[in-house]
Amino acid sequence: MRIVFMGSPDFAVPSLDALVEAGHEIACVYTQPPRPAGRGKAEQKTAVHKRAEELGLEVRCPRTLNDSEEQARFAEIDADLAVVAAYGLILPRPILEAPKAGCINVHASLLPRWRGAAPIQRAILAGDEVTGVTIMRMEEGLDTGPMLLKRETEVDRKTAGDLTTELAGMGASALVEWLDNPAPAEAQPEDGATYASKIDKSEARIDWSRSSEEIERQVRAFAPSPGAWFEANGERVKLLEASTAEESSAPPGKVLDDCLSIACGSGYLRPLRVQRSGRGVMTPGELLRGFAIPKGTILT
Repeated sequence: MRIVFMGSPDFAVPSLDALVEAGHEIACVYTQPPRPAGRGKAEQKTAVHKRAEELGLEVRCPRTLNDSEEQARFAEIDADLAVVAAYGLILPRPILEAPKAGCINVHASLLPRWRGAAPIQRAILAGDEVTGVTIMRMEEGLDTGPMLLKRETEVDRKTAGDLTTELAGMGASALVEWLDNPAPAEAQPEDGATYASKIDKSEARIDWSRSSEEIERQVRAFAPSPGAWFEANGERVKLLEASTAEESSAPPGKVLDDCLSIACGSGYLRPLRVQRSGRGVMTPGELLRGFAIPKGTILT
């Protein structure tokens, strides 16, 4: 099958690899343009861009697909199908209708739950017990198209990084499975639909008045990036892994011991891995040896 692949982050790479390994012709790869990143703000290509170049595939990086000339270029590819995985641009109707068999999407949730930009993080934050991937046929609505195949997994104590890796592989397998044995589409019910809005950086700051369970989910949802954080000694400290305990009568934000246990609105949190700005990941003990946060300190 002659396919246009459209994706950007690491999540999309296994789907691209799976299509190539299955023998499909990748006519072209669309991905987000290189953008400044890192300390030096040098332009960085997306993970899909890098992988496509390694595979010797043509790569296109338009900033918009609403331009008529760009839409004409897309139609000229004469693709049988477009496969989309976390591409990052809305596909207008002329793009959706250009491939002979339309466009399908590898979406990282069990639709109709968590339509939108950040389904993995939102599932963790909400305390969902299960999540998964849905292969769906695309239409103009945001992740509202009919479903083709679903696969699920337990959230358990996984971080967003863990789940992203797992669901990327699961989505790639489900994609090839459906292409090999297409099944009829099933319309999405509106009942149970939720929206996974894009993560705002302000959401990563820890509010110690919340319960220890909520904060622990916040830690996992933002690990490894952007990292849930609190402020101590005028500096941000990322909290990358933590466990919870149920009972504490101390005020929220109070440091309870010399191991950096911290009281929450209910229960308390035991940090397991932390990181200062510009430093490597470390244990609380390693942090406290050179960065005093004494017992009794109130973190805000």
